[in-house]
Order: sequence, then structure tokens, then C-alpha cells
Amino acid sequence: MGRLTTHVLDTAKGQPAQGITIDIFHVAAGHREHVGEAVTNAEGRCDAPLLEGEAFTPGEYELVFHAGDYLRVQGVEAEEPRFLDVIPLRFGVADADQHYHVPLLLSPYGYSTYRGS
Repeated sequence: MGRLTTHVLDTAKGQPAQGITIDIFHVAAGHREHVGEAVTNAEGRCDAPLLEGEAFTPGEYELVFHAGDYLRVQGVEAEEPRFLDVIPLRFGVADADQHYHVPLLLSPYGYSTYRGS
């Protein structure tokens, strides 16, 4: 059974990023449909897959990480507007029977992602 998962690591602190809200969207014909929300736990992961089973289909998806809120709580001082606040990651799912793991490596001035396992 396929599923979509994520985790967030704070690379500036070298630790998992707890408390980041993630909005989940399915994108079709240029329209974004909000299909869920999750919050990272103490391990920087979500307590359950973001999508799985019949809710996880081939197509385009977007994860929107509310990183600015996390950075404020961590006491990271920055000019407003912050360089990084809301981080959208759009990606394609060709085979919804597979596991798509889309992590975010975060610091106050940069981020990276990849398809993990």
C-alpha cells in the first residue's frame, strides 16, 4: 500500500523540528485542493502518514511547511518579513502504490528536500 510521509530536521540546531504545521494539497488543472494537515512531533515526524490508501492517488501534490512559526518559537531573530516563512514543496506521484517520503532539511536561511525511503 502506498503512502506519503515526511519529517523535518532543523539543520542549524542539529535536531528534529517539532511543532511545524504542514498543509497537504492535491493539485489538478492548476487548482489546489486542501486534503489534510499535520504537525510534526518530537522526532520531527508526523504521527501517521500524510496520505495513504485510497486517499493517495497519482498526480501532483504540494506540502506547505509553516517554517516561520517554528523559527519564531525557537527564538530565531530575523527581519520581517522573514527570508523563509511558508515553504511550499510541489512534487509528482507517478505510482501511488509506492512509499513517497518527502523530508525537509531546514535552517533560517535555506532548505533542501529529496525523495527518501
